[in-house]
Amino acid sequence: MNLSNHENMNMKFPLYAKLVTILFGVVLVVFVMKMAKSVLVPLLVSGLLAVLITPLSGWFEKRHFPKALAGVLSVILLLAALFGLGYIMSNQVINLTAEFGIIEYRIREIIENINRFIEQHVEGVIPVPVGNIQQSIFEYFSANIANITQGAIATITSLTMLIIFPVYIFLFLYYRHFLFRFVLMVFAEKHRETVKQVAGQVREIVQNYIVGMSIVIVILAVLYSIVLYSLGIRHALFFAIFAAMLNVIPYVGPFIGATLPITFALFTKESLLYPLGIFAAFYVIQNIEGNFFTPKIVGKKVSMNPFMTIVALFVGNFIWGLAGMILFIPGMAILKVIFDVIPGMEPYGFLLGANRKSNNAPIHKISIKERISQLRLRLKEFRKTKKSNQAD
Repeated sequence: MNLSNHENMNMKFPLYAKLVTILFGVVLVVFVMKMAKSVLVPLLVSGLLAVLITPLSGWFEKRHFPKALAGVLSVILLLAALFGLGYIMSNQVINLTAEFGIIEYRIREIIENINRFIEQHVEGVIPVPVGNIQQSIFEYFSANIANITQGAIATITSLTMLIIFPVYIFLFLYYRHFLFRFVLMVFAEKHRETVKQVAGQVREIVQNYIVGMSIVIVILAVLYSIVLYSLGIRHALFFAIFAAMLNVIPYVGPFIGATLPITFALFTKESLLYPLGIFAAFYVIQNIEGNFFTPKIVGKKVSMNPFMTIVALFVGNFIWGLAGMILFIPGMAILKVIFDVIPGMEPYGFLLGANRKSNNAPIHKISIKERISQLRLRLKEFRKTKKSNQAD
């Protein structure tokens, strides 16, 4: 019986059984993440924000502030910055709604110009009545007003979660050392040094990502504002901040951020030079951001494989919506660090990382002094071996 049990334990599962097991595990994880969205998303966002202001809390603690007071002050400063940004954006949105009448008039004028061009240059095509298009648009909004209202109500009710965010952030700050000791206790003694290194790398990556992206957003907002104000685009501050904040969503965010001011300029300006100027300026700025700002400020460790980044965006949107699109990018960077140190998981870390030589193990460039010292060591070893051979 013992021998048969031992043979059964050593029996390998067939490939199809392994694939079914993996697929079942993935489906189960996705189901749990979708069902627990209201719990996991606030926890993860609070954890990231807590990592962001951990240096600030540590600065207060070094100046002999009590730990609880340092956490409270850090949370208050963070909330003040977030509420200030929200106040600016809400005022800009209110002012933007006053432009809807002008936009409607411009849409009617553009459609009339298109119909006039069709009548003059295209034979056999019946122009579409302007009133029908406007009526279709209003009917569409009337038919979907319930969905729009429900979305607005859901957004307002989700704001109640903001009450719990400061509590979570404070608890993460106050108990950060306690939680770290718990993580160390989970692993065996021989693995704790590796866990410390991984935890340090994860903390560094998260801080680099959040702080770096915040700096990049500020720089982009300033550059976009200069461009839009110089072109005379109304509500330039709103479009600049909104486009800069959308930059946290790779590939998709910059495209949407540029589309809004271009469309607004198309409907509110008489000349096509304004939307073309916005397009050219945003294109140049986004290229500078992608090739210089983000790699230098955020760091190359956070750079992800473009293919896996797109996959993460779609999966994050499927599971958690916009929050998932934002959270899955730093989550991929954290997984890459963990995969790189776990034996057997290195291929998955390679898959997540950018396909660049800089993302592999850093190549140490040997200086001239180091080469000379290496030659000296080799000469000493050669002399020792020569002396030992002569003695023999």
